[in-house]
Amino acid sequence: MTMTAAPFTVALALLAAAHPAERRVQGVSIPLAKRSSLTREDGTFNHEKAILQTVATKNKYRQNLQNLERNRGLKAFNKGVEIKPLAVVPDSVLRRQSEPLTDENQDQEWAGTIGIGTPKQNFLVDFDTGSSDLWVASSSCTAPVCDTKTKYASSSSSTSAKKSGTFTIQYGDGSEVTGPIYTDTVTVAGVKATGQTFSPITSLSNSFRDDPIDGILGLAFPVMSNLNADPFFVSAFKQGVVPANEFSFKLASSGSSLYLGGRDSSLFTGSPEFHAISSAKGFWQIGNAAAFVGSKSVVSNFETIIDSGTTIMVGPPDAVRSFYSAVSGSKLFDSGNGFYSFPCSSVPSVSFSWGGKKWQISAENFNLGTTADGSLDCVGALAGQDLRLGNNVWLLGDSFMKNVYSIFSFGQNAVGFAALV
Repeated sequence: MTMTAAPFTVALALLAAAHPAERRVQGVSIPLAKRSSLTREDGTFNHEKAILQTVATKNKYRQNLQNLERNRGLKAFNKGVEIKPLAVVPDSVLRRQSEPLTDENQDQEWAGTIGIGTPKQNFLVDFDTGSSDLWVASSSCTAPVCDTKTKYASSSSSTSAKKSGTFTIQYGDGSEVTGPIYTDTVTVAGVKATGQTFSPITSLSNSFRDDPIDGILGLAFPVMSNLNADPFFVSAFKQGVVPANEFSFKLASSGSSLYLGGRDSSLFTGSPEFHAISSAKGFWQIGNAAAFVGSKSVVSNFETIIDSGTTIMVGPPDAVRSFYSAVSGSKLFDSGNGFYSFPCSSVPSVSFSWGGKKWQISAENFNLGTTADGSLDCVGALAGQDLRLGNNVWLLGDSFMKNVYSIFSFGQNAVGFAALV
């Protein structure tokens, strides 16, 4: 299965408040590209990249839980949460990573350009609903991996201010992302937040060597921030530069967009279906979920975290085993990472529901490619992995999000879905 590059747009909502004539701003769109599929150009499953993403996802949520414990205490944890040891990249994959990887210009991160400083210094970042911090490469980073990045120079910004403390994230290849803490003006498609806390990274993980992004912009809740600070969008709303306390995604094979300060009604039909979350947990997490194969509910009454920063959908191993037991011809493909295969000729009809409509995942989005060149078996986008995010907690990445219009509402404390046009 091959896929074409997806143009990505950051769209700014029209700003209208109590005095709309004073605050109206024209919408802004920025076309970009989405890259790095887990399916190779020849249609085979990129097993090595999937393992790397699995390790990165485990460690991202490990760090999230550490941040949550530090900022809010154990009372914020779901029942069954455990902070696991750092996940490591297998030696066999690390050896492969010593060779340059081919950028296949497909699906793994949804990236766009932001500006930091006065005057603006532009950076390509991953917009991630599964984390809460902003970081970019620094001009002080001398590691070879930083040579390919655009670097932030605090001395070139009149609004830059250094703060106390250090930002650190560990990665599964044994390296770290670490740097000082600063505040500066951050601009996304004309939305400008002043005094935004972020980290210009001085040590960058080798995991980003073949990744074109310069950093990550987190869109989750402040309680999950490693920097113990408001994420960009929270700052923007508090400062009154967006009209509504929500942002929305359309992730698709074409016309993808992030909409700041509301939703773009031209991209969906019908009324969005909203489901309440608990912000105390820090995640965009909604409950009462059920997974369907065809018309049959095969797993029910579980929680789901909606994460734009990953492709793979993940559930507890036992639950995912039950799911695939309802898929004819399925079998365990990679026991270490919980990947399953199914006959390519009969991609299962998969959908999720939260007590309302069933939201179907297309065959294209569920199929990650053949297990090998010429194989008749394909790998499914749902994997069984023990992330220890709590009892019955699943993670739904963009393999799910590409099938719906997704609305993340701080104002309603909810996540909403609507049918794409």
